[in-house]
Amino acid sequence: MIAIIWLLGMGFSPVPAAAADYPNRPVHWLIGFAAGGPVDVVARIMSQWLSEHLGQQFVVENRAGSGGNIAAAAAINSPPDGYTLLFVAPNNAISTSLYKHLSYDFIRDTVPVASIMQLPNMLVISKDMPVKTVKEFIDYCKKDPSKVSFASSGYGTSVHMSGELFKAMTGCNMLHVPYRGSAIAYPDIMSNKVQLIFDNLPGALSQVRGGNLRALGVTSPQRWPGFPDIPAIAETVPGFESVGFYGISAPKGTPPEIIDKLNKAVGEALKDPKIIEQLVTLGGIPKPMTPAEFGKLVTDETEKWRKVVEFAGVSVE
Repeated sequence: MIAIIWLLGMGFSPVPAAAADYPNRPVHWLIGFAAGGPVDVVARIMSQWLSEHLGQQFVVENRAGSGGNIAAAAAINSPPDGYTLLFVAPNNAISTSLYKHLSYDFIRDTVPVASIMQLPNMLVISKDMPVKTVKEFIDYCKKDPSKVSFASSGYGTSVHMSGELFKAMTGCNMLHVPYRGSAIAYPDIMSNKVQLIFDNLPGALSQVRGGNLRALGVTSPQRWPGFPDIPAIAETVPGFESVGFYGISAPKGTPPEIIDKLNKAVGEALKDPKIIEQLVTLGGIPKPMTPAEFGKLVTDETEKWRKVVEFAGVSVE
């Protein structure tokens, strides 16, 4: 007892048991999108690193549907013990205002854990379309809107809302065709059944590099680092912007010691040259943040997309 009192007097603070042995069993990481898509790829890169460095498996579970809301609800309703995490993306900020009857409030019912990276979307079109630039595409849409539809990875995703924002800002009346993940949509775009998608950069880039689709522009305010030959859509449509963010959240009530341990682990992963190379190859920029900084980003993005939803006049019951 005297030794314990002496250690405390010297400023020693014992690590809470919840964090000291965390994780001592597999951690389930819920992803709101289908396997094979860009979100899934990033999650699997990070889950492998975390599994190797924290001594337990971080198991990626794909629960696609409802714009990522199925996965979010499942995570929020899980025990707040650090063993169920949620992959966070723009859809979580968008759903708050797009969906009218959510069973949860994302900001109220989750706690931010860590930011992973940021990246834009890319407008890619069927090679059968007779256009080569954003301006030509807009002119084509306005000439015969009945011929143009755009795919998305589901209602409420950044892929969907990038298209809605484009419609609102250009007057292009495109038909929205939602899929359960962008990877599933690509065969229809390649065959020109659906003409385009504003997909997350990793998925779109792989199709462009493979010669399957044509890139018209990125959704960042300026040209994205590493791809200077691809114009920003904002060069033709001033003010157009949709830059996505990827990260991790946990159910409200998850012990702060576990949040801190996970945040530090993700921060270390984002210093690993191999992880940096993989994320940059996908087109992303690693963006480590404290939990508070990531929480502010999610809050700011929620407000931003609320304005876009209202501006575009869209909603999902």
